[in-house]
Order: sequence, then C-alpha cells, then structure tokens
Amino acid sequence: MKTDIPEGARMPHFWEAMVSLFSLVVGISISIVIYGLDPHIPMLLGVLVASLVALRCGFSWQNIQNGMVRGITNALPATIILIIVGILIGIWILGGVVPTLIYYGLTILSPSIFLPVTVVICAMTSLATGTSWGTTGTIGVALMGVGAGLGFPLPLVAGAVLSGAYFGDKMSPLSDTTNMAPALAGTDLFTHIKHMSYTTGVSITLTLIIEIVLGLSYSGGEGNVERISTILSVLNENYTINIAMILPPLIVLFVSYRKMPAIPGITLGVIAGAILAVGLQGADYGALANAAFGGFKASTGNEDVDSLLTRGGMDSMMYTISLVIVAMMFGGVMERTNQLKAIADKILSKVNSDGGLIASTVFTGIGANMVLCDQYMAIVMGARTYAQAYSDRGLAPENLSRAVEDSATVTANLVPWNSGGAYQAATLGVATLAYLPFAFFCWLSPLVTLLFGFMGWTIWKKEPEQVKPDAKDPVPAE
Repeated sequence: MKTDIPEGARMPHFWEAMVSLFSLVVGISISIVIYGLDPHIPMLLGVLVASLVALRCGFSWQNIQNGMVRGITNALPATIILIIVGILIGIWILGGVVPTLIYYGLTILSPSIFLPVTVVICAMTSLATGTSWGTTGTIGVALMGVGAGLGFPLPLVAGAVLSGAYFGDKMSPLSDTTNMAPALAGTDLFTHIKHMSYTTGVSITLTLIIEIVLGLSYSGGEGNVERISTILSVLNENYTINIAMILPPLIVLFVSYRKMPAIPGITLGVIAGAILAVGLQGADYGALANAAFGGFKASTGNEDVDSLLTRGGMDSMMYTISLVIVAMMFGGVMERTNQLKAIADKILSKVNSDGGLIASTVFTGIGANMVLCDQYMAIVMGARTYAQAYSDRGLAPENLSRAVEDSATVTANLVPWNSGGAYQAATLGVATLAYLPFAFFCWLSPLVTLLFGFMGWTIWKKEPEQVKPDAKDPVPAE
C-alpha cells in the first residue's frame, strides 16, 4: 500500500487511526442498537473525527477534502446503478414483468425445493452476467415475491438470493471483481478462478446443504395452498400474464453476457419493460413516470399481493444513495490521510506464519468493507497492502487474490452502510442485519478460507520464474 504524505504532514500513529475507526464503529453501534436510528449522522461524526485526526497529523483541509471528493467520485457509478435499478423495479411491476415471474414461480416451484433452487438460479444468472447487483435487481426481486407467496420469511429468501448471486459474481470471468483481484495481486484470471474453486466449492456445498435442510422444514405446508391460489387468482385478474413478459429479463441477461456495461444494460431492461407496460398493460406516460420516480403502488385489494408489488422507483433509492455518499466520505478521508495504512502496517508487524498472513488479508478485507464502505476499495486495499508480504514469504500471488475475493467481495453486502449492503437492502426490501444470518455463502466463504490457510490446504508456493507482483492502485490520482 503506497504512502502518499504531502509536505508538512506526517504518518498517523496507530492509535490515532484507531480513534477514527472506533468513532465510526461505536457511533453507528450505539445509534442502531440502542436508539434504533439511521447510521447517517453517526457516520458524519466519524468523518469529523477522522478529519480532526488528519489535521492533527499535519494534513491540510484541501488534502482532506480531496479525499472526501475522491471517495464520493468512486461511488458515483454505484449511485447511478441504484437510480436505474429503482426505476427498473417500478417499471417492471407496472408492466407485469415481476407479477408474471412471480406467477410462474408459484406455479412451478414447491416449498421443499425453493431455497436451493433459488441459490442455483441466482448463481447461474450471476455466472452468466458477472454481476451480483444485476442478478438481485432482476431475478432476485422476482424470487423474493415467489418466496413470500410460498410462505417463506423474506430474510431467509434474501439470504438464498445473495448466496447464489455472490457465488456467481466471484467465480464468473465476466465479473469486474474477479478480474480486478488477480490483476492487483499479480496473477492471471483463470489461475485465480481455479485457485478459488477449492474454497468456493466447499462454501457453496455447505450453503446448499443448509438450504436443502431449511427447505425441507417448509415442505408439506398445506396451509399455504389456499394463500398461493388466492395470489395467483389476484395476479391473473389485475395483470396480463403472458410469456412475453420474460423478455425484459432475458434482454438484460443477454446484453450482460455480451459484456455490455451495467448502466446501459439495465436501461435496456427499463425500456423493454416500459414498452410492455404500454402495449399489454395499458399504461400511459403518466403511469410510467409515476412508477419510475415514486415506485409502483399496488391496489389489488389483497394485502399479500399489495405488499409484494408496492415497491421500486427512483425515490426509494435516495436513502441508500445518501448513505453511500456519507460512507465514502469517511472512507476517502481514511484512505487519503494514510490512517488505513497505519492500521494495516500494525497488523503486518504481528504476522509470523502463512496462515496468519491469510487471516490478516481476510480481516483486512472485511474491515475495509466496514471502513471504506465499498467492495472495490476493499479489494484494492487488501491486494496492494499484502502483495509484497506474500512475495517475501514465497507464496504464489493467487493465494492473495483468493483471500481478497473470499473476504472483500462477498462481505460487502453484509455491512449496512457499505454500498453493497445498502444496495441489496433497498433492492430486496429486507434490512441488511435481517438477512445477514441467512446469507450463508457470504459469511461461510471467509471462514473456509481461514480454515484452509491455517491448515495449509491448497496454499501454493511461488514458482521460481514468477516475478514480484506490481500491485498498482487503479484509482485515478488526484
């Protein structure tokens, strides 16, 4: 991790950096656990404390402000996606896309197989498209409706959706994180994927076993038959259920597979949904505009259906966007003023084994998701902080890239104030802390990696001809 200290400033001490970190963690914990408040204001107080620490270390206000701006700039692509996904959900419900997917799902799937099938469907979708966000924002939303109709608790369904989506995200050669981690660590893409398959295979197998057991506990639910029948009847009465309604998600999947960027790809899905809303559901411009901004407001007269379909819209994402902006302000200050490096250097000074180094990488990835509030920045920090240490210990760079992905990529959605956690909560309609225990793959992955590290399983040594990795920071310089 490079040190960039302007003239007149000094490297922060470890205790100073920890003051900033604890101000964030303690403030958010007190607000959420004791008072049940939103995390925005405690995070702003964390920004204030981190800025005061930076001033104490001699950094100018301009340096600090540049860090904030840089952090927010890094989050702008995510905020644009948030806005478009909010629009997509509203339009797809208005256009009958989501109701049709729910209808077919309730017709085909049974409670006993629903959870493992949800994991597999989301895994295949994410593998094909390379995006967990796109998977949850399209197929995931429909599966949430199916699960609710079958009588499953929504946090349980959200956990299955996320487990499948993040499996595909970290294993797909089309995924940006799957390409980013090996590039930073100094290995190639397919060596990285092969090396991940050992730990990821164990994690997804354990996840599927758990989901099968949970699904069997919901089998034979005769009490839900009448409820499902009612939902199907209400959907039929209020929407044109037509096989053509699956075209918008198929379009999104196809253009994603063809490597079209997420923003134009999701926008095509919005346009396709709007065309179907006008052509088959009889929507006019006013209805489209209202659904796109304020979300769809269902009024079928059935409480179950109304709760499933009242959602979406640009406005529904504003809470999440404001959270992402504040979070990235904090992460930007911590990164720009080297407070994160002070913490990482302290960790490295205590490492004396291969297992300890892998554990340090894993905990840094998780911690970076809590502090930097963005999985891409967490990947950058983990890879560039430990690249030299892995090389010095004679470890192949794919060990580093695997540890980074098994921590930074899959745990971002488990942190409420991380852009990943905020996005998934807003998209799936379930609070982050509510689905966290059920996102089995996402928290099993780092545990399995720790086990492999300390047991020495599939820890590859560096070949003599391998050069030292040059882990450069891909974030544009200020």
